[in-house]
Amino acid sequence: MALLPIQRNVTRAETTQEGSSVLTPTKKKWSNLMPLFVALVVVAEIAFLGRLDIAKNVDVVNSWTDSFYSAPASKELAVGGDDLGLDGLESESCEEWLEKEDAVVYSRDFRKNPILVSGAEQEWKTCAVGCKFEYNSHGKLDASFGIPQPAGTASVIRSMESAQYYSENKIDLARRRGYDIIMTTSLSSDVPVGYFSWAEYDIMAPVQPKTESAIAAAFISNCGARNFRLQALEALEKANVKIDSYGGCHRNRDGRVDKVQALKHYKFSLAFENSNEEDYVTEKFFQSLVAGSVPVVIGAPNIQDFAPSPGSILHIKELKDAEPVAKTMKYLAEHPEEYNQSLRWKYEGPSDSFKALVDMAAVHSSCRLCIHLATAIREKEENSPGFQKRPCKCTRGSETVYHLYIRERGRFEMESIFLRSGNLTLEALQSAILKKFKSLNHVPIWKEERPESIRGDNELKVYRIYPVGLTQRQALYTFKFEGDADLRSHVESNPCAKFEVIFV
Repeated sequence: MALLPIQRNVTRAETTQEGSSVLTPTKKKWSNLMPLFVALVVVAEIAFLGRLDIAKNVDVVNSWTDSFYSAPASKELAVGGDDLGLDGLESESCEEWLEKEDAVVYSRDFRKNPILVSGAEQEWKTCAVGCKFEYNSHGKLDASFGIPQPAGTASVIRSMESAQYYSENKIDLARRRGYDIIMTTSLSSDVPVGYFSWAEYDIMAPVQPKTESAIAAAFISNCGARNFRLQALEALEKANVKIDSYGGCHRNRDGRVDKVQALKHYKFSLAFENSNEEDYVTEKFFQSLVAGSVPVVIGAPNIQDFAPSPGSILHIKELKDAEPVAKTMKYLAEHPEEYNQSLRWKYEGPSDSFKALVDMAAVHSSCRLCIHLATAIREKEENSPGFQKRPCKCTRGSETVYHLYIRERGRFEMESIFLRSGNLTLEALQSAILKKFKSLNHVPIWKEERPESIRGDNELKVYRIYPVGLTQRQALYTFKFEGDADLRSHVESNPCAKFEVIFV
């Protein structure tokens, strides 16, 4: 506004000067034009002031925007989706800002510099992270089997044997001995190595006619097992359950047969393990499922976690259970309709919990070891001061947007999703995950390995969502957000929180 009066003064000076030297003869005529000239000047000034006010308003908006982006954002989580509570432009800007501010460049590219483990020469081309095993490596090893190991190399123990026979397989003992990563049949180990997989066992093979006169078959060769399985076999026979025994213990049939083919013709299979240990479930059980012979189990106390559906197995927990189980076996054998209910899963498909368990093995345990190592390396890097500066959330007015990360179990790279403080719920989290992966045309990692009859359509179905870092026992059976408040607490306490999802 200071410029306009100056311009007006200059005009008047020039007029006075011209009037006294050149325009003196027409002074009266010029005076008659003055009112019109003043009116034009006023109109120009009003227009100029309007433009100036607009410029000021633009400056105010720019100043507010700059202060919003430069203000430090506190660290929390977010849910993306359509219910964002802000108009489209603001929502997009907030998400874009978080994507930019939370973006990180890691020091190691695992595709160019893969995880290196001491072992038989092999490179896992299909693994979600670069993964190589070498006996004579020229590079620095990320992990090696056995103890001790040099600094910076993780020590690994891997075994599929029962901890009752090999005590070093006990997780607590292995930790005390100095192992960094434990790979056993226990779902509580760092990288479980189970006896199950869709590729190894044709679990959905059709049921064959039960043509044998005996209602059960047994294949037991270790007569010195550390449980009561031989006593249970004798107890079943005493209860008038007819059993064909093909193994070295109590043999009454020629054992030179194909085990699975033989089992297909029996109503029941005695899947008796050599020890009763959580998660220790061997091929005896899964071969019974392939054969379509109802497993009668002695072994893992949590064997129901491995059942393809409720009522599909019989469990002898203690020796005293042999008699009532024998009674049930005889009843089912005499009532075909009731017996067929035990095999209903063969026709209708197994439970989601069973699929989620077996799907884990769609990624080989060696690849899962590499993913575990790579995840730990990145988490360590993320604890550095530079990574701690990520805002992980942004707030506008009363609404906060939280930036979260998600990946499918068996994958490595994380995907961004966003949640709003006004809709920070378990339902919104699941909705945001589904929306994200559908937009990516995501194909579940187990899709090609599962039998075609239970692959389902192209719709994604969430089975579990859990924080990265939990064991598979926690993820599948024990962890659960206790409502929306529990999720909110986790999100607010873990900036840029990371989750894994299991699709079924």
